[in-house]
Amino acid sequence: VQTGLGRTGKLLCVDHDEAKPDLVVLGKALSGGVLPVSCVMTSSEVMLTIKPGQHGSTYGGNPLACAVAKTAVEVLIEEEMPENAERLGEILRRELKSMDPDMVTNVRGKGLMTSMTIPEKDDLSAWDFCLMLKERGVLAKPTHGDKVRLAPPLVLTDAQLETALDAISVSTQ
Repeated sequence: VQTGLGRTGKLLCVDHDEAKPDLVVLGKALSGGVLPVSCVMTSSEVMLTIKPGQHGSTYGGNPLACAVAKTAVEVLIEEEMPENAERLGEILRRELKSMDPDMVTNVRGKGLMTSMTIPEKDDLSAWDFCLMLKERGVLAKPTHGDKVRLAPPLVLTDAQLETALDAISVSTQ
């Protein structure tokens, strides 16, 4: 769910590989945040193993939610958001890797999904680092003790990325 719909620089994360999954699950971003909607995509061969009456859903097939989801995916493709995520994600990781290696290490990710390690020091944890970023207008998530997750929105602009990178750079000093 987290890696779908452009976040990793491809429409689906699986598109980075030659893999053909049996099922793909989409949610959250499927409606662009407008309505709660999710879906399971699969082949007819897999889907037809479920017989009528074996599966149901109280809210399944809501016409408004389906129309919103369809439009959100169309906009995502028309506005080339996955390509933008790929391009800006490469810049983000390149710039993070150029920062003080005593403060920022193990930079990795795909598209705009990026993570970095903030080596734990006596006076600074990943949590503290994220609080400093918040004070500078950048939201990030501390995780696993010394990791910081960055997941900017797909509509991120070059100027906004530059502002975020400036905030991150200042926070590493």
